[in-house]
Amino acid sequence: MPQIHDLTALEQGDAVRRGDVSPLELVEHYAARADVVGAFITTTHDLAREHARRLTQQGRPTDAGPLWGVPTGIKDLHPTAGVRTTFGSAAYDDFVPDASDDLVLTVEAAGMPSLGKTSTPEFGSPCYTEPDVAPPAVTPWDTTRTAGGSSGGAAAAVAAGLLPVAPGSDGGGSIRIPASCCGLVGLKPSRGRISAAPRYGDPVGLSTAGTLARTVRDAAALLDVLAGRRVGDPFWAPAPSGSFLSACDREPGRLRVARFVAPVIADVDVDASSVTAWEDASRLLGSLGHDVEDVPVPIPHDAVADFETCWAVLTALSAAPPGREDRLRPLTRWLSARGHAVSGPDFGLAISRLRQHAAGALAALAAYDVVLTPTLARPPALVGELRDDADPQRDFDAQKAFTPWTSAWNVTGMPAVSLPLHWTDDGLPVGVMLAARPAEEELLLSVAAQVEGARAGAGQAWVDRRPPGW
Repeated sequence: MPQIHDLTALEQGDAVRRGDVSPLELVEHYAARADVVGAFITTTHDLAREHARRLTQQGRPTDAGPLWGVPTGIKDLHPTAGVRTTFGSAAYDDFVPDASDDLVLTVEAAGMPSLGKTSTPEFGSPCYTEPDVAPPAVTPWDTTRTAGGSSGGAAAAVAAGLLPVAPGSDGGGSIRIPASCCGLVGLKPSRGRISAAPRYGDPVGLSTAGTLARTVRDAAALLDVLAGRRVGDPFWAPAPSGSFLSACDREPGRLRVARFVAPVIADVDVDASSVTAWEDASRLLGSLGHDVEDVPVPIPHDAVADFETCWAVLTALSAAPPGREDRLRPLTRWLSARGHAVSGPDFGLAISRLRQHAAGALAALAAYDVVLTPTLARPPALVGELRDDADPQRDFDAQKAFTPWTSAWNVTGMPAVSLPLHWTDDGLPVGVMLAARPAEEELLLSVAAQVEGARAGAGQAWVDRRPPGW
């Protein structure tokens, strides 16, 4: 007999719609499951119960989406009224906001009770999730290894069956990295697809919210919840032709697929498992009738320096409360110092050069419908393996070597998805990444669903893979 958490998020939503299970029963089921993967910094089970009871009392709205009544969690970078929000930092270990940001309000309005604040590293900066305010977030496939970052808590929760689906955020790979580490679908949408209101904390345009799920359809359904523009947004993606969920049911047609495996970041060793996953995905796409072609790396290596300049300045903007600066991690202090050393004109020039690099990449890839690369250079790292408080430069270099492709699509603003298409012989997940032209999430979801269906048809459905302790 399947348990509730065996069902996909959409199956759970359908069970709520039919009256087979109530929102409160879903909340109680997930609240009773033990967090052994460091998924949450703060739990909000009582608030989730209250929300679920209100949903039942008010009844299902006529315009309710398919995830109405399905619980989720909120990444601890999003201020949530009345709930401790640490931003993954000991400098904010007792901070309780008096207002929620728009993503939190959107999730609440969609009828999705939040079971807590999912773990993130300090200010969402590193690609591993080891905050000083909570245990490390680990992949349930091997709890000695990282869940990735910065949406590591959200990914660990979904992969371990603690949440059916969860939002994350991604400024350089922070959704796709943990998706690869945890064997999930991780979708970073186009720049402007999801509003960053009301804070608009990233003036560069690298970051966006997105979705982590066990299936492409679940990821698409949560994107339908989150997507939309707000008055005052500095940029936005054009509205889709229909729902993102419905795009999963469309045939993508015959596509031109560009592929490259050489890292965007120079002098990075790529593990054989990442290459194997990429080659297998290439063959699968070819077997589905798509034309797969090798292309040169579309972004020059010198773009990395401009990205680092912008990343350092963005870190410097995440200041500690006065008198609490000493609670910041060495990596954060080091990056912040780099950011403060950048002059205004130099920051502007770095943004300008990133725009030029993006334009060049988009032009080079314009003839192709999707782009295929590995997601990460290797399987999930051991907890503590990338982190180096004694040498932040070494820490930062190790992060770059771990994830030498993902940030390219933050620079271009293209939507990108990591798919769990490969596992190593010792049972570790290895993702592959597909990206599409800006604002073409519908096409990206269509081909991702086609790939998922092909694997399921071959008896290799990734949703049927269950980690230890499931």
